[in-house]
Amino acid sequence: MTRNTELFERACRAIPGGVNSPVRAFRSVGGTPPFIQRAQGPYLWDAEGTRYVDYVGSWGPAILGHADPEVVQAVQAAAEGGLSFGAPTEAEIDMAEAIIARIPSIEQVRLVSSGTEATMSAIRLARGYTGRTKIIKFEGCYHGHSDSLLVKAGSGMLTFGNPSSAGVPPEFVQHTVVLDYNNLDAVKAAFAQYPDDIACIIVEPIAGNMNMVRPAPGFLEGLRALCSRHGALLIFDEVMTGLRVGPQGMQGLCGVTPDLTTLAKIIGGGMPVGAFGGRADVMAEIAPLGAVYQAGTLSGNPVAVAAGLVTLRRLEQPGFYDTLHAQTGKVIQGLTACARRHGVPFSGDWQGGLFGIYFRDTPPTSLAEVSACDLETFKRFFHGMLDAGVHFAPSAFEAGFVSITHDDTVIQATLDAADRVFANL
Repeated sequence: MTRNTELFERACRAIPGGVNSPVRAFRSVGGTPPFIQRAQGPYLWDAEGTRYVDYVGSWGPAILGHADPEVVQAVQAAAEGGLSFGAPTEAEIDMAEAIIARIPSIEQVRLVSSGTEATMSAIRLARGYTGRTKIIKFEGCYHGHSDSLLVKAGSGMLTFGNPSSAGVPPEFVQHTVVLDYNNLDAVKAAFAQYPDDIACIIVEPIAGNMNMVRPAPGFLEGLRALCSRHGALLIFDEVMTGLRVGPQGMQGLCGVTPDLTTLAKIIGGGMPVGAFGGRADVMAEIAPLGAVYQAGTLSGNPVAVAAGLVTLRRLEQPGFYDTLHAQTGKVIQGLTACARRHGVPFSGDWQGGLFGIYFRDTPPTSLAEVSACDLETFKRFFHGMLDAGVHFAPSAFEAGFVSITHDDTVIQATLDAADRVFANL
């Protein structure tokens, strides 16, 4: 029995499914997950000492690579001063000011401990500010596991969703309208049916939780116009794209200004941090100033904030995002060339350090098109690459991530492995 198998069997006796987050269990690809012992730069090492080139990056935060020495040093120094105070610190102000300086739509910001907390709080704030109850989300966009967001679409375009998780009462999601991503006509129809009831639209400006799916031309601009016309708030969930696709997130690339933005992952540098922020008049409705309650014992944790501040500062290095985008492009263009050389239907897309790979001829534009990809071939590709020492996300419905430490040598090793794997598909 391998060490990874031994650990997984032990984990299954103590932890539901053997994991503390579902995708880690490898259920969609089969097999036993490697148990990671350490990481450095673009690499992971498992319990058996096997080294992997990592394209998961802790699901996004590791934009500087794993265990960046400066980030680690900042964490160590902060920990020596105390792990948590439950009281204000100057570092929290530094973090808030750093976020406001980087994301122009954010005039004030509240720190929390996770992306789920950020999106849950932003939606509560939107409802409190507007006095409305209904929200619009899009099929395939994941905004954390709070009850009102665990919804999948029904058969009709404007059908209210049924809970997609046991334990969520239907009453909790009766005000959640689920529409197709990139379908602006469906949004117009929703506002026509409920012109005075919709509090907000929440959207991933580049979807990353049904694999990477770009917004269609005019989609985000159309959402902005509809929200402005009907008095609803537009929430950009940039937990995944914020400071990953560019220095101002996706909103800096597309030129669309949301009313509220949610952030996490990179702003914590690998530590648990989230944030939501936006227009000052909207944020003024949050307690203790307003009637919308939100609190957290570990919000603005000094150790997490220290890691985030160093990470944000490092992202300001000249040419950082140009280099990151170029390196990610080398990965995707190289994989596409390998696949086509061996006659495997394949395509990819990328922005900054975020990428998607799809076993179909063109990048998808919706969850339905992602679902129509060749999932069986993806599974074979995933395990072939893992056996060759390359760690991709264990699901065809997850985006991937490149760090600034993925240099040409690392990428070439990836493509050499991919050439062998595609040849066997």
